[in-house]
Amino acid sequence: MQSLEETTLSSRRVYEGKILNLRVDQVLLPNGKESSREVVEFSQAVAIVAVTDEGKVLLVSQYRYPVGEVLREIPAGKMDPQETPEVCALRELKEETGYTAASLVKLMEFYTTPGFTNELMHVFLAQNLTAGEQSPDEDEFVEVEMASLQEAIEMIFNGQIRDGKSMAGLLAASYHLK
Repeated sequence: MQSLEETTLSSRRVYEGKILNLRVDQVLLPNGKESSREVVEFSQAVAIVAVTDEGKVLLVSQYRYPVGEVLREIPAGKMDPQETPEVCALRELKEETGYTAASLVKLMEFYTTPGFTNELMHVFLAQNLTAGEQSPDEDEFVEVEMASLQEAIEMIFNGQIRDGKSMAGLLAASYHLK
């Protein structure tokens, strides 16, 4: 079987931003030909399925500028340098919802869109929650709501939840908790 891997011949960063970078790589393909690859470099990120003692899932709604819509999602955010996924998950849960969690279990990790970005998403189940005050970033405006896990799963299939990390996280939590 032939190798499927590509060899990087050169790499050039064409954009450096606040939350992402863009680079263009020249690569050698398995068949010996050359091609270019555009790569969005992004920090690792976390997503949290937070379930209350009453079995309700915390959902956040926020305007997502790139798609021009308010999306219903699970809490999530990018990791700071030197931050572990677990620490980031607890921080993002508190910032976006005001809740803290005494129990945190990693459900999975996945590449969000490996065709053009290296973003790795860590998904957690948070339980034993305690309510508190939200402290979102200054450019972050979120509304929190609760739904049963079953209702949240139904929101996926009726088009009310269209965010990939939220779909994956909610389905993983449903599988884990059954």
